[in-house]
Amino acid sequence: MNRLVVWTLVLAGVTVTAQGPNLEKDYGAIESKVVEWRRDIHQNPELGNREFKTAEKIADHLKSLGIEVQTGVAHTGVVGLLKGNSPGKVIALRADIDALPVTERNDLSFKSTITSEFMGEKVGVMHACGHDTHTAILMGVAEVLSKNKDKIKGTVKFIFQPSEEGPPPGEEGGALLMVKEGVMENPKVDAIFGLHINSQTPVGVIKYKSGGTMAAAQSFTINVKGKQSHGSQPWSGVDPILISAKIIDGLQTIISRETELTNEAAVITVGKIKSGVRFNIIPESAEMIGTIRTLDYDMKDKLNKRMVEMVETIAKAYGGTATCEIKDATEITYNEPALVDQMLPTMQRVAGAENVQTQKAITGAEDFSYFQKEAPGFFFFLGGMTPGNTESFPHHTPDFKIDDSGLILGVKTLTEMSLDYLNN
Repeated sequence: MNRLVVWTLVLAGVTVTAQGPNLEKDYGAIESKVVEWRRDIHQNPELGNREFKTAEKIADHLKSLGIEVQTGVAHTGVVGLLKGNSPGKVIALRADIDALPVTERNDLSFKSTITSEFMGEKVGVMHACGHDTHTAILMGVAEVLSKNKDKIKGTVKFIFQPSEEGPPPGEEGGALLMVKEGVMENPKVDAIFGLHINSQTPVGVIKYKSGGTMAAAQSFTINVKGKQSHGSQPWSGVDPILISAKIIDGLQTIISRETELTNEAAVITVGKIKSGVRFNIIPESAEMIGTIRTLDYDMKDKLNKRMVEMVETIAKAYGGTATCEIKDATEITYNEPALVDQMLPTMQRVAGAENVQTQKAITGAEDFSYFQKEAPGFFFFLGGMTPGNTESFPHHTPDFKIDDSGLILGVKTLTEMSLDYLNN
Protein backbone atom coordinates (compact mmCIF):
# COMPACT_ATOMS: atom_id res chain seq x y z
CA MET A 1 0.00 0.00 0.00
CA ASN A 2 1.39 3.41 -0.95
CA ARG A 3 0.97 5.65 2.10
CA LEU A 4 0.52 9.38 1.67
CA VAL A 5 1.88 12.16 3.86
CA VAL A 6 -0.89 14.68 4.45
CA TRP A 7 -0.73 18.39 5.32
CA THR A 8 -3.92 20.22 6.31
CA LEU A 9 -4.34 23.99 5.95
CA VAL A 10 -7.29 26.07 7.05
CA LEU A 11 -7.91 29.01 4.74
CA ALA A 12 -10.86 31.36 5.26
CA GLY A 13 -12.73 28.64 7.10
CA VAL A 14 -12.21 26.07 4.34
CA THR A 15 -10.04 23.01 5.03
CA VAL A 16 -7.64 22.23 2.19
CA THR A 17 -5.67 18.98 2.22
CA ALA A 18 -2.43 18.69 0.28
CA GLN A 19 -1.00 15.23 -0.29
CA GLY A 20 2.66 14.47 -0.83
CA PRO A 21 3.86 11.08 -2.05
CA ASN A 22 5.64 8.89 0.44
CA LEU A 23 9.22 8.14 -0.63
CA GLU A 24 9.91 5.19 1.68
CA LYS A 25 10.52 2.89 -1.28
CA ASP A 26 13.20 5.25 -2.59
CA TYR A 27 14.76 5.58 0.86
CA GLY A 28 14.83 1.81 1.27
CA ALA A 29 16.56 1.40 -2.07
CA ILE A 30 19.24 4.02 -1.31
CA GLU A 31 20.22 3.16 2.28
CA SER A 32 22.76 0.42 1.51
CA LYS A 33 24.28 2.57 -1.24
CA VAL A 34 24.78 5.47 1.17
CA VAL A 35 26.55 3.21 3.65
CA GLU A 36 28.74 1.78 0.87
CA TRP A 37 29.67 5.26 -0.40
CA ARG A 38 30.45 6.44 3.10
CA ARG A 39 32.74 3.50 3.84
CA ASP A 40 34.58 3.88 0.54
CA ILE A 41 35.13 7.61 1.13
CA HIS A 42 36.17 6.89 4.73
CA GLN A 43 38.77 4.40 3.55
CA ASN A 44 40.13 6.85 0.98
CA PRO A 45 40.24 10.24 2.71
CA GLU A 46 41.82 13.36 1.23
CA LEU A 47 42.96 16.60 2.86
CA GLY A 48 41.50 20.03 2.07
CA ASN A 49 42.00 21.39 -1.46
CA ARG A 50 43.32 17.93 -2.44
CA GLU A 51 40.03 16.00 -2.62
CA PHE A 52 40.55 14.94 -6.24
CA LYS A 53 39.28 11.33 -6.09
CA THR A 54 36.42 12.25 -3.77
CA ALA A 55 35.32 15.00 -6.17
CA GLU A 56 35.53 12.62 -9.12
CA LYS A 57 33.35 10.07 -7.31
CA ILE A 58 30.74 12.73 -6.53
CA ALA A 59 30.75 14.19 -10.05
CA ASP A 60 30.41 10.77 -11.68
CA HIS A 61 27.44 9.96 -9.45
CA LEU A 62 25.64 13.23 -10.13
CA LYS A 63 26.21 12.92 -13.88
CA SER A 64 24.79 9.39 -13.82
CA LEU A 65 21.58 10.88 -12.38
CA GLY A 66 21.27 13.40 -15.20
CA ILE A 67 22.15 16.30 -12.91
CA GLU A 68 23.99 19.30 -14.39
CA VAL A 69 27.48 19.24 -12.88
CA GLN A 70 30.20 21.85 -12.37
CA THR A 71 33.62 20.73 -11.11
CA GLY A 72 36.74 22.58 -9.97
CA VAL A 73 34.77 25.03 -7.84
CA ALA A 74 37.05 26.43 -5.12
CA HIS A 75 39.76 24.03 -6.40
CA THR A 76 38.06 20.66 -5.83
CA GLY A 77 34.43 21.44 -5.11
CA VAL A 78 31.52 19.96 -7.04
CA VAL A 79 28.18 21.66 -7.64
CA GLY A 80 25.12 19.90 -9.04
CA LEU A 81 21.95 21.54 -10.33
CA LEU A 82 18.65 19.66 -10.44
CA LYS A 83 15.72 21.49 -12.00
CA GLY A 84 12.25 20.30 -11.11
CA ASN A 85 9.45 19.93 -13.62
CA SER A 86 7.89 23.18 -12.39
CA PRO A 87 9.56 26.58 -11.84
CA GLY A 88 9.99 27.96 -8.34
CA LYS A 89 12.54 28.87 -5.69
CA VAL A 90 16.11 27.62 -5.38
CA ILE A 91 17.22 25.54 -2.39
CA ALA A 92 20.87 24.68 -1.73
CA LEU A 93 22.09 21.63 0.18
CA ARG A 94 25.70 21.50 1.35
CA ALA A 95 28.09 18.72 2.37
CA ASP A 96 31.78 19.13 3.22
CA ILE A 97 34.18 16.57 1.72
CA ASP A 98 37.64 17.01 3.30
CA ALA A 99 39.43 14.88 5.89
CA LEU A 100 41.89 15.69 8.69
CA PRO A 101 45.60 15.02 9.32
CA VAL A 102 44.81 12.37 11.95
CA THR A 103 46.02 8.76 12.07
CA GLU A 104 43.08 6.40 12.60
CA ARG A 105 43.43 3.81 15.37
CA ASN A 106 39.98 2.25 15.79
CA ASP A 107 38.97 -1.28 14.79
CA LEU A 108 36.76 -0.50 11.78
CA SER A 109 37.08 -2.91 8.87
CA PHE A 110 37.18 0.10 6.53
CA LYS A 111 39.59 2.23 8.58
CA SER A 112 41.93 4.56 6.74
CA THR A 113 45.59 3.66 6.23
CA ILE A 114 46.20 6.65 3.94
CA THR A 115 49.13 8.96 4.57
CA SER A 116 49.90 12.35 3.07
CA GLU A 117 51.96 15.49 3.65
CA PHE A 118 50.66 18.30 5.81
CA MET A 119 52.75 21.42 6.54
CA GLY A 120 55.90 19.60 5.52
CA GLU A 121 55.30 16.51 7.65
CA LYS A 122 54.10 13.02 6.77
CA VAL A 123 50.76 12.41 8.50
CA GLY A 124 47.96 9.92 8.60
CA VAL A 125 44.73 11.06 6.97
CA MET A 126 41.31 10.28 8.44
CA HIS A 127 37.69 11.37 8.25
CA ALA A 128 37.76 12.21 11.94
CA CYS A 129 34.81 14.61 11.85
CA GLY A 130 32.25 12.77 9.73
CA HIS A 131 32.54 14.64 6.45
CA ASP A 132 32.47 11.25 4.72
CA THR A 133 28.95 10.75 6.11
CA HIS A 134 27.83 14.20 4.99
CA THR A 135 29.06 13.50 1.45
CA ALA A 136 27.37 10.10 1.25
CA ILE A 137 24.12 11.48 2.66
CA LEU A 138 23.98 14.27 0.07
CA MET A 139 24.78 11.83 -2.72
CA GLY A 140 21.79 9.83 -1.51
CA VAL A 141 19.55 12.90 -1.41
CA ALA A 142 20.59 13.72 -4.98
CA GLU A 143 19.58 10.25 -6.16
CA VAL A 144 16.19 10.31 -4.43
CA LEU A 145 15.32 13.81 -5.66
CA SER A 146 16.52 13.09 -9.20
CA LYS A 147 14.01 10.22 -9.35
CA ASN A 148 11.25 12.57 -8.22
CA LYS A 149 11.74 15.63 -10.43
CA ASP A 150 8.01 15.72 -11.06
CA LYS A 151 7.51 16.49 -7.37
CA ILE A 152 9.97 19.41 -7.32
CA LYS A 153 8.67 22.93 -7.82
CA GLY A 154 11.90 24.85 -8.35
CA THR A 155 15.58 23.96 -8.31
CA VAL A 156 17.91 22.09 -5.96
CA LYS A 157 21.60 23.06 -5.89
CA PHE A 158 23.92 20.41 -4.39
CA ILE A 159 27.10 21.96 -2.97
CA PHE A 160 29.95 19.55 -2.19
CA GLN A 161 32.43 21.81 -0.45
CA PRO A 162 36.17 21.20 -0.05
CA SER A 163 38.42 22.35 2.78
CA GLU A 164 35.90 23.03 5.54
CA GLU A 165 38.65 22.38 8.08
CA GLY A 166 40.61 25.22 6.52
CA PRO A 167 42.79 25.44 3.41
CA PRO A 168 46.52 24.71 3.51
CA PRO A 169 48.68 27.70 4.54
CA GLY A 170 49.01 30.21 1.74
CA GLU A 171 45.92 28.97 -0.12
CA GLU A 172 42.31 30.08 -0.31
CA GLY A 173 39.56 27.53 0.05
CA GLY A 174 36.38 26.34 1.68
CA ALA A 175 32.98 27.99 1.76
CA LEU A 176 34.41 31.51 1.57
CA LEU A 177 36.11 30.80 -1.76
CA MET A 178 33.00 29.05 -3.08
CA VAL A 179 30.96 32.15 -2.26
CA LYS A 180 33.57 34.40 -3.90
CA GLU A 181 33.34 32.25 -7.02
CA GLY A 182 29.55 32.71 -7.13
CA VAL A 183 28.19 29.38 -5.89
CA MET A 184 25.18 31.11 -4.31
CA GLU A 185 24.29 32.81 -7.61
CA ASN A 186 23.24 31.67 -11.09
CA PRO A 187 20.65 30.69 -10.01
CA LYS A 188 20.46 32.74 -6.83
CA VAL A 189 19.85 30.59 -3.74
CA ASP A 190 16.78 31.42 -1.64
CA ALA A 191 17.66 29.19 1.33
CA ILE A 192 20.38 26.69 2.26
CA PHE A 193 20.34 23.61 4.51
CA GLY A 194 23.20 21.63 5.97
CA LEU A 195 23.79 19.00 8.63
CA HIS A 196 26.61 17.66 10.77
CA ILE A 197 26.87 14.15 12.17
CA ASN A 198 27.45 14.06 15.93
CA SER A 199 29.08 11.17 17.75
CA GLN A 200 27.64 12.22 21.13
CA THR A 201 24.02 12.21 19.91
CA PRO A 202 22.14 8.87 19.57
CA VAL A 203 21.09 7.61 16.16
CA GLY A 204 17.57 8.77 15.36
CA VAL A 205 17.88 12.10 17.18
CA ILE A 206 18.20 15.51 15.53
CA LYS A 207 19.38 18.54 17.50
CA TYR A 208 19.15 22.19 16.51
CA LYS A 209 19.17 25.75 17.79
CA SER A 210 17.44 28.79 16.37
CA GLY A 211 19.63 31.88 15.98
CA GLY A 212 23.37 31.67 16.71
CA THR A 213 24.14 27.96 16.84
CA MET A 214 27.92 27.79 16.25
CA ALA A 215 30.46 30.47 17.00
CA ALA A 216 32.31 32.91 14.83
CA ALA A 217 35.97 31.92 14.99
CA GLN A 218 38.72 34.50 14.89
CA SER A 219 42.45 34.20 15.29
CA PHE A 220 44.57 36.83 16.97
CA THR A 221 48.27 37.63 17.10
CA ILE A 222 49.68 39.81 19.89
CA ASN A 223 53.20 41.15 19.54
CA VAL A 224 54.78 42.57 22.69
CA LYS A 225 57.88 44.76 22.57
CA GLY A 226 60.04 45.25 25.65
CA LYS A 227 63.71 45.97 26.25
CA GLN A 228 66.30 43.20 26.45
CA SER A 229 68.48 42.92 29.55
CA HIS A 230 70.42 40.44 31.66
CA GLY A 231 68.18 38.13 33.62
CA SER A 232 69.94 39.12 36.85
CA GLN A 233 69.12 42.82 36.30
CA PRO A 234 65.45 43.08 35.30
CA TRP A 235 65.35 46.75 36.36
CA SER A 236 67.55 47.62 33.40
CA GLY A 237 65.06 46.31 30.84
CA VAL A 238 61.36 45.86 30.12
CA ASP A 239 60.19 42.26 30.44
CA PRO A 240 57.86 41.24 27.54
CA ILE A 241 57.16 37.88 29.20
CA LEU A 242 55.79 39.60 32.30
CA ILE A 243 53.73 41.91 30.10
CA SER A 244 52.42 38.89 28.20
CA ALA A 245 51.33 37.25 31.45
CA LYS A 246 49.46 40.40 32.48
CA ILE A 247 47.80 40.59 29.05
CA ILE A 248 46.67 36.96 29.23
CA ASP A 249 45.19 37.59 32.66
CA GLY A 250 43.54 40.79 31.47
CA LEU A 251 41.97 39.18 28.41
CA GLN A 252 40.11 36.73 30.62
CA THR A 253 38.52 39.58 32.55
CA ILE A 254 36.89 40.70 29.29
CA ILE A 255 35.04 37.39 29.34
CA SER A 256 34.44 37.08 33.08
CA ARG A 257 33.67 40.71 33.93
CA GLU A 258 32.61 42.55 30.77
CA THR A 259 30.71 40.03 28.63
CA GLU A 260 27.03 39.31 29.29
CA LEU A 261 27.33 35.53 29.20
CA THR A 262 23.66 35.02 30.04
CA ASN A 263 22.93 36.10 26.45
CA GLU A 264 25.52 34.03 24.59
CA ALA A 265 28.79 32.27 25.31
CA ALA A 266 32.17 33.76 24.38
CA VAL A 267 35.73 32.47 24.61
CA ILE A 268 39.23 33.96 24.39
CA THR A 269 42.02 31.37 24.37
CA VAL A 270 45.76 31.99 24.09
CA GLY A 271 47.05 28.86 22.41
CA LYS A 272 50.74 29.66 22.01
CA ILE A 273 53.32 32.03 23.44
CA LYS A 274 56.84 32.35 22.08
CA SER A 275 59.67 34.37 23.62
CA GLY A 276 63.29 34.18 24.72
CA VAL A 277 66.36 32.07 23.95
CA ARG A 278 68.19 31.55 27.28
CA PHE A 279 67.46 31.14 30.97
CA ASN A 280 69.41 34.28 31.93
CA ILE A 281 68.28 36.75 29.25
CA ILE A 282 65.17 38.86 29.46
CA PRO A 283 64.19 38.96 25.77
CA GLU A 284 63.22 41.95 23.67
CA SER A 285 59.90 40.62 22.41
CA ALA A 286 57.14 38.04 22.79
CA GLU A 287 54.41 36.75 20.52
CA MET A 288 51.09 35.22 21.45
CA ILE A 289 48.51 33.61 19.18
CA GLY A 290 45.05 32.37 20.02
CA THR A 291 41.38 32.14 19.14
CA ILE A 292 38.19 34.09 19.86
CA ARG A 293 34.71 32.51 19.74
CA THR A 294 31.51 34.56 19.77
CA LEU A 295 27.84 33.88 18.99
CA ASP A 296 26.52 37.43 18.69
CA TYR A 297 27.74 40.11 16.25
CA ASP A 298 27.46 43.01 18.70
CA MET A 299 29.31 40.97 21.31
CA LYS A 300 31.98 40.14 18.75
CA ASP A 301 32.56 43.80 17.87
CA LYS A 302 32.74 44.91 21.51
CA LEU A 303 35.05 42.08 22.48
CA ASN A 304 37.42 42.81 19.58
CA LYS A 305 37.53 46.52 20.49
CA ARG A 306 38.26 45.80 24.15
CA MET A 307 41.01 43.33 23.30
CA VAL A 308 42.92 45.90 21.25
CA GLU A 309 42.45 48.57 23.94
CA MET A 310 43.51 46.27 26.77
CA VAL A 311 46.57 44.85 25.02
CA GLU A 312 47.92 48.32 24.22
CA THR A 313 47.10 49.77 27.67
CA ILE A 314 48.57 46.90 29.71
CA ALA A 315 51.81 46.95 27.72
CA LYS A 316 52.11 50.72 28.20
CA ALA A 317 51.49 50.40 31.95
CA TYR A 318 54.54 48.14 32.25
CA GLY A 319 56.80 50.22 30.04
CA GLY A 320 56.44 48.31 26.79
CA THR A 321 54.32 48.39 23.65
CA ALA A 322 52.03 45.81 22.10
CA THR A 323 49.78 45.33 19.08
CA CYS A 324 46.81 43.01 18.62
CA GLU A 325 45.85 41.84 15.12
CA ILE A 326 42.54 39.98 14.77
CA LYS A 327 41.52 38.00 11.69
CA ASP A 328 38.20 36.34 10.86
CA ALA A 329 38.21 32.57 10.31
CA THR A 330 34.46 31.89 10.15
CA GLU A 331 31.28 33.85 10.74
CA ILE A 332 28.53 32.95 13.21
CA THR A 333 26.55 29.92 12.04
CA TYR A 334 23.20 31.64 12.32
CA ASN A 335 19.97 29.70 11.86
CA GLU A 336 17.35 32.14 10.58
CA PRO A 337 14.51 31.83 13.15
CA ALA A 338 11.73 32.16 10.56
CA LEU A 339 13.27 29.40 8.45
CA VAL A 340 13.69 27.17 11.52
CA ASP A 341 10.02 27.68 12.42
CA GLN A 342 9.01 26.89 8.85
CA MET A 343 10.98 23.65 8.63
CA LEU A 344 10.53 22.33 12.16
CA PRO A 345 7.24 20.52 11.37
CA THR A 346 9.00 18.69 8.53
CA MET A 347 11.82 17.53 10.80
CA GLN A 348 9.34 16.40 13.44
CA ARG A 349 7.30 14.49 10.89
CA VAL A 350 10.39 12.70 9.56
CA ALA A 351 12.18 11.91 12.83
CA GLY A 352 9.30 11.98 15.31
CA ALA A 353 8.59 15.03 17.45
CA GLU A 354 10.24 13.48 20.50
CA ASN A 355 13.48 12.99 18.54
CA VAL A 356 13.84 16.60 17.38
CA GLN A 357 15.47 18.39 20.29
CA THR A 358 16.79 21.87 20.95
CA GLN A 359 20.34 22.32 22.14
CA LYS A 360 22.56 25.06 23.50
CA ALA A 361 24.97 26.96 21.29
CA ILE A 362 28.33 25.40 20.44
CA THR A 363 31.59 27.35 20.61
CA GLY A 364 32.99 25.26 17.77
CA ALA A 365 32.87 26.90 14.35
CA GLU A 366 31.63 26.05 10.85
CA ASP A 367 32.32 27.80 7.56
CA PHE A 368 28.75 26.94 6.52
CA SER A 369 28.26 30.37 8.07
CA TYR A 370 29.58 32.03 4.90
CA PHE A 371 26.71 30.55 2.91
CA GLN A 372 24.29 31.86 5.54
CA LYS A 373 25.60 35.38 4.96
CA GLU A 374 24.26 35.09 1.40
CA ALA A 375 20.89 33.43 2.07
CA PRO A 376 18.83 32.29 5.07
CA GLY A 377 20.18 28.97 6.32
CA PHE A 378 19.43 26.13 8.69
CA PHE A 379 22.24 23.93 10.04
CA PHE A 380 21.39 21.03 12.34
CA PHE A 381 23.01 18.01 14.00
CA LEU A 382 22.31 14.36 13.19
CA GLY A 383 22.76 11.58 15.72
CA GLY A 384 25.56 9.13 15.00
CA MET A 385 26.06 7.31 18.32
CA THR A 386 24.81 3.74 18.65
CA PRO A 387 21.65 3.86 20.84
CA GLY A 388 22.37 2.66 24.37
CA ASN A 389 26.09 3.35 24.09
CA THR A 390 27.66 4.90 27.15
CA GLU A 391 30.89 5.70 25.31
CA SER A 392 31.13 8.25 22.53
CA PHE A 393 34.06 8.76 20.21
CA PRO A 394 34.92 12.48 20.06
CA HIS A 395 35.36 14.33 16.80
CA HIS A 396 38.89 15.21 15.63
CA THR A 397 40.41 12.25 17.48
CA PRO A 398 42.01 9.00 16.20
CA ASP A 399 39.17 6.99 17.81
CA PHE A 400 36.28 8.83 16.13
CA LYS A 401 33.56 6.64 14.70
CA ILE A 402 29.82 6.77 14.12
CA ASP A 403 26.99 4.30 13.54
CA ASP A 404 26.09 3.95 9.84
CA SER A 405 22.46 3.26 10.71
CA GLY A 406 21.96 6.97 11.39
CA LEU A 407 22.72 8.07 7.84
CA ILE A 408 19.33 7.31 6.30
CA LEU A 409 17.62 9.78 8.64
CA GLY A 410 19.92 12.44 7.23
CA VAL A 411 18.86 11.51 3.69
CA LYS A 412 15.18 11.60 4.60
CA THR A 413 15.41 14.88 6.49
CA LEU A 414 17.25 16.85 3.81
CA THR A 415 15.04 15.41 1.07
CA GLU A 416 11.76 16.19 2.83
CA MET A 417 12.94 19.64 3.91
CA SER A 418 13.82 20.43 0.30
CA LEU A 419 10.48 19.29 -1.06
CA ASP A 420 8.47 21.02 1.65
CA TYR A 421 10.37 24.30 1.29
CA LEU A 422 10.00 24.35 -2.51
CA ASN A 423 6.44 23.06 -2.76
CA ASN A 424 4.75 24.77 0.19
